Amino acid sequence: MGIKNWPESERPREKLLANGAASLSEAELLAIFLRTGVAGKSAVDLARELLMSFGSLRALLTADQNEFCQHFGLGPAKFAQLQAVLEMARRHLAEQLSRSNALTSPELTQQYLQAKLRDLDYEVFACLMLDNQHRVLKYIELFRGTIDSAAVYPREVVKLALAQGAAAIILVHNHPSGIAEPSSADRAITERLRSALDLIDVKVLDHLIVGDGYCESFARRGWL
Repeated sequence: MGIKNWPESERPREKLLANGAASLSEAELLAIFLRTGVAGKSAVDLARELLMSFGSLRALLTADQNEFCQHFGLGPAKFAQLQAVLEMARRHLAEQLSRSNALTSPELTQQYLQAKLRDLDYEVFACLMLDNQHRVLKYIELFRGTIDSAAVYPREVVKLALAQGAAAIILVHNHPSGIAEPSSADRAITERLRSALDLIDVKVLDHLIVGDGYCESFARRGWL
């Protein structure tokens, strides 16, 4: 039986409009994205099958185009739609972050950085450039590395901080392993960068390491 024939209180779209998106299951949310099912299956049935096939909603959202399009009911058009939705979510977080104080909005800051870096299979070193009110001026990806390292050059960080007119900076990089525990190399490069940035009066407020679902903070550990 098609969704249109379900009781109104059980239809995903109507439930969302009445109770908000948080009230829906992952299958119901995915069904709204899919819009239609396939022969003999409603959009919700198809969504449930896809979630079982991928193993999780996150695995579906982070699948590459080839893997995504191999599944029945999905194709390039749906992949393009999904990428657009994900990018809108990232830009929404970025806009929220740009209006707030990065120090007084640590959860928002970490949500944004996780959205940018959590699912990468290679290491990225980036910076949040901040003004003198600690509002975000710009997110800049500086260096990319292999799965376990990235070459970080203090001179380049200093040059970019000057170019952006930054008064403060938050350093960030991801650990593709998913384990956000700082290494001795992480601590060493933080000290090198802090020393270099001190020379131009730019304060390093934190160094965040993005893991699988959480961020580790140097400031929270008392290392800055």
